[in-house]
Amino acid sequence: MGKRRLSRELTLKFLYQYDVYLEEKPGLNNFEEQLEGFLITQDKINDPEIKDFFIVLAKGVCDNRESLDEIISKYSDNWKVSRISTIDKNILRIAIYEMHNLSNIPHPVTINEAVDIAKKYGNNESGSFINGIVDRVRIALEKGEN
Repeated sequence: MGKRRLSRELTLKFLYQYDVYLEEKPGLNNFEEQLEGFLITQDKINDPEIKDFFIVLAKGVCDNRESLDEIISKYSDNWKVSRISTIDKNILRIAIYEMHNLSNIPHPVTINEAVDIAKKYGNNESGSFINGIVDRVRIALEKGEN
């Protein structure tokens, strides 16, 4: 498994954990504390490349949650963000954050990674669901609409 794929999967796990934390303790936003606790439990994050990319994604998604959810809502016809599974929602957040903020990663790579991770961690329909939304975001970005 590539280092960036591992970083993306670790980010997904962290974001899932962070969502559960926010549900249990609404109003508390202890991102740094949660991140530190997660890092302690992950042996795979000893590699600086994996850790650095993980932190970029985790912090970027958490700092931009609301705007990412607005984009998801805009491109997910007939689906409220609250109805999207936590796994799928966080895969979308990661991919959309990458597409909007990390210009060194080609959009097809981001989409492929998101779909592969969705197939691994989501349900039977997650891959095509993620692909449909992220591809619509890609098209809008290429047209300068986002």
